[in-house]
Amino acid sequence: MTGFDTRPVFFIIGALLSVLAVAMLLPMAVDLATGNPDWMVFAIAFALTLFFGVQFMLANRMDRISLNLRQAFLLTALSWVVVCAFAAVPFMVSQIDLSAADAYFEAMSSLTATGATVISGLDGLAPGLLLWRSLLQWLGGIGIIGMAIAILPFLQVGGMQLFRSESSDRSDKVTPRASDLAIAVGWIYLCLTAVCTVMLAYAGMSWFDAVNHAMTAVSTGGFSTRDASIASWNSPAIEWVLVVFMVLGGMPFVRFISLAQGRAASFWSDTQIRWYLAFLAVVSFGMSVWLTLTRDVPWDDAIRVTTFSVVSVVTTTGYASIDYERWGPMASVVFFILTFVGGCTGSTSGGLKIFRFEILFIVVRALQRRLYSPNLVIPLSYNGKPVSADVMISVMSFGFVYLMSVFVLAFVLAFLGVDVVSALSGAATAVSNVGPGLGPTIGPVGNYATMPDGAKWALSAGMLLGRLEFFTILVVLSPSFWRR
Repeated sequence: MTGFDTRPVFFIIGALLSVLAVAMLLPMAVDLATGNPDWMVFAIAFALTLFFGVQFMLANRMDRISLNLRQAFLLTALSWVVVCAFAAVPFMVSQIDLSAADAYFEAMSSLTATGATVISGLDGLAPGLLLWRSLLQWLGGIGIIGMAIAILPFLQVGGMQLFRSESSDRSDKVTPRASDLAIAVGWIYLCLTAVCTVMLAYAGMSWFDAVNHAMTAVSTGGFSTRDASIASWNSPAIEWVLVVFMVLGGMPFVRFISLAQGRAASFWSDTQIRWYLAFLAVVSFGMSVWLTLTRDVPWDDAIRVTTFSVVSVVTTTGYASIDYERWGPMASVVFFILTFVGGCTGSTSGGLKIFRFEILFIVVRALQRRLYSPNLVIPLSYNGKPVSADVMISVMSFGFVYLMSVFVLAFVLAFLGVDVVSALSGAATAVSNVGPGLGPTIGPVGNYATMPDGAKWALSAGMLLGRLEFFTILVVLSPSFWRR
């Protein structure tokens, strides 16, 4: 017997499906305007999704909708699974006629802003489907931020619990109410997308391509409208514009609110932002120097292509402007390591996140000092706030679960017949929500189309597990969660 009422959960899932149905009208309108017959696909998917969404709402309506903590966890886990299933419908019934495994993989990759794809021939794909992929990543990105602010603080694994403790002081609150915070984040997200669209159009993209890439850059999703990704334009201006907005997408969005309120000091005093920017700068500069010295690449080209590739991988966006595997084994190893890093907490990026590396560095430094001063009392603090033992334990536990998930998923992929390089890099990129892996099959210029169906289902699970930061799913799967 369950220990809580699930009606509010399914009511809200119905509302989410209704929103998803309305979103389908945009690609339908694009296909109608261009005379593409796939507009019927979105019309059918709209009717089907809206029907089930309304049915869920009617069957579970209540006088007052409110969620307790357990209902919030169930809603977070279940909503992504259900919404992905309906988001996959256009991929299954369109002209590309994807299988159930392929369609669900594409939808999961879209909504989790992973950027892995099974679709080839993007250059000739219907504009409605191209927009649908980008729109799903954009919607998934704002959903990820909302989850980071609302759910992860309770688990103390996302880093946002420190933001919440900081906001407990009324004088330092970003916004007075949670609803105001959600609206402010939504406006910031929308404004960044709009500005990115205009700048990409000015840099040389068509307005359609600019809209698509703006949505996938700010959401750090990485889907493109071309098979060759950003390399198709061969434009330094476009690459630098995308670098800027990928970097912004990897920052905590609540800090943009502080910046918009005129409190720049609050933005730059966040050590996570400083570490994040410094890490990107140091790695990009180091790789540029190495590329110039070993591959005889002109400095301006080297700094551009390495910065773009480093930012794309660290922020878990996954755009490709060049096949960096051609630079040799060292470059492949470096980018494989960068797969695990990620951006800031409270951003759209995946990975381990800079915050956790900061906490681990603080702990390691304290342990090192205690080796030669056993009686020394070392207070641990982050951004001027004390770091509790619970936070340290949860961060280290997260790191352990993260790595174990990569290894287990890699074993499953190898068991299903995937080669070692693709299995290990595919598992890492799925759990980190990066997208491209290593090797000729799933590398920066490849895709996941040739993977067996079993591997695609496993990778879909890995993408969901990584995007929901593991413990959200593990909590729901725990037997004690369901007891009264």
